[in-house]
Amino acid sequence: MTAAVVGTALASLTAGAGWFGLGAPRYLSPTLVVPSGEKNAVFVTEFGASRIVETDIVAGKERRVIKTALPPTGLACDAQHQLLFVTTDGPDGQVLAFELASGRQAFALAAGHTPMAPVPTADGKTLFVCYRFNNVVAVFDLAARKESARIAVPHEPVAAALTPDGRLLAVANHLPAAPASGDYVAAQVTLIDPATRTVVANVTLPNGSTSLRGLCISPDGRFAYVTHTLGRYQLPTTQLERGWMNTAGLSIIDLAARKLLTTVLLDDVDLGAANPWGIAVTADGRWLAVAHSGTHEVSVIDRAGMHTKLDAIAAGKKVSNVSNTLEDVPNDLSFLVDLRRRIKLAGNGPRGLAILGNDAVTAQYFSDDLAVVALDPAVPHPARSVTLGPRAALSTERKGEKYFHDAHFCFQQWQSCASCHPDSRADGLNWDLLNDGIGNPKNTKNMLLTHTTPPSMSLGVREGAEAAVRAGLKFIQFAVRPEEDSQAMDEYLKSMTPVPSPFLVNGKLSPAAKRGEKVFKQAGCSTCHPAPLFTNLQEYDLGLAKGMDAGKPYDTPTLIECWRTAPYLYDGRAYTMKEVLTTCNPNDKHGVTSKLAPAELDDLIAYILSL
Repeated sequence: MTAAVVGTALASLTAGAGWFGLGAPRYLSPTLVVPSGEKNAVFVTEFGASRIVETDIVAGKERRVIKTALPPTGLACDAQHQLLFVTTDGPDGQVLAFELASGRQAFALAAGHTPMAPVPTADGKTLFVCYRFNNVVAVFDLAARKESARIAVPHEPVAAALTPDGRLLAVANHLPAAPASGDYVAAQVTLIDPATRTVVANVTLPNGSTSLRGLCISPDGRFAYVTHTLGRYQLPTTQLERGWMNTAGLSIIDLAARKLLTTVLLDDVDLGAANPWGIAVTADGRWLAVAHSGTHEVSVIDRAGMHTKLDAIAAGKKVSNVSNTLEDVPNDLSFLVDLRRRIKLAGNGPRGLAILGNDAVTAQYFSDDLAVVALDPAVPHPARSVTLGPRAALSTERKGEKYFHDAHFCFQQWQSCASCHPDSRADGLNWDLLNDGIGNPKNTKNMLLTHTTPPSMSLGVREGAEAAVRAGLKFIQFAVRPEEDSQAMDEYLKSMTPVPSPFLVNGKLSPAAKRGEKVFKQAGCSTCHPAPLFTNLQEYDLGLAKGMDAGKPYDTPTLIECWRTAPYLYDGRAYTMKEVLTTCNPNDKHGVTSKLAPAELDDLIAYILSL
């Protein structure tokens, strides 16, 4: 593996961590792991404690600690193991470089909104960094110590890796960049030519692919592997068995052809492997390891055996009762039988994962420890844990956050609440829930402010978020849980705070947004979306509903954080705010916008996206 393989997505909101905090820091919340170059040692990012810890996984001891002013979001060592690159959280993020020999900070560089997944080139001259909420990959000239370029990518880049020859950079985009009402909605992996700094392909994953988290590249540079959720959103949510709603995907990209080879399911026929996250491949290419953050497992896959099976299918051979072609593989829950071991972990919430010698090491977010898994089946020993520090007692909010992400709450472990609400936001898909009939799918909603903006659901069929949480457990997780579990999730969701918009300038409205604030009032937007919640909690028929929902009044949503929650409207038909205010507002019922000059419309959009 190259030293630059990094990048799993930013952890979900952390109790007490970062600029969006949930109170005083209490939890370490480890998220990422990278080999330190020293024997038996890894660097671990502790998001909740704002520090990097070098840990000996054999002795179970800290070797050294590097503190950061803000929570670390990304981590990578250069090829020579001279520098450790760390990205830190926030709308005005930073790229920090530390000398590995001394631990001293070598330099700090200003970065964009929520920088993550730093990837240094082998020659040490260039560093690529994903700016998640700016939707760009930044290029840093390390000699000049400055940002030299930005490369636009589709939607929330969260993970990246270079091919061993340095000729291609693969970037995982967290969410789909398309209306949710179309026949095909899926996130993409962007392929970038580092030499020309141009996008050479955006590889679209299977329909329903969302919540991309981890990415790595095979040692021979032929394939990129990316983990994600594969939502079967076109089916009504009447059952969970056999991956009816959500499955765990491992997509394989042929880098030479610059296209998707296929997607392998990480679940079993009757047992889901929800919320796959970190992924890494051994230096010899023998094993792929995947962390399952929802089911608290690590999958160890025979990579060579998997490709042999895929090659046989491509050659026209029947390898199973389901897979006759590569197009069948994403629906084959038995494809990895005899090619994969599912290893239970003692901890909770594995996320970032790295290979260290003959072991896979993963950071367990909720149990504040590392899990170490032997890759070779000839060395059978159970996964062991390496404690990172004293474990704080779980607050009610922290319990709720843990439960929100735990697929053990779900029948057969197919999904957690976070499967449709990654980072407690939205997956970009439409789902046909049964709370308002069947055959009328609705766009997934952001969980932010749900408890203070009743009613819940687009048609207001739940009186509030408390009722929605309990209904979700019963009718979406197909589970019966004690009342205190729901109460804990209520408290977690109540404790969420907005992420500052990337459209703000130094935390304040831009000149265009200030002008747009006046247009917001003039166009009548503030009547239904008044500050401070930017909703009047009323329901209206705006003439936008179709089919069986036509003529029904819809809940007025908050506009806070709407910059983050595209696509828009109840069925996600508008991917941009401009579409909301123009093509999807033909009769000016959604604000009097038809008479606005183009500059006024731009200013209005700038204001709304700044909230």
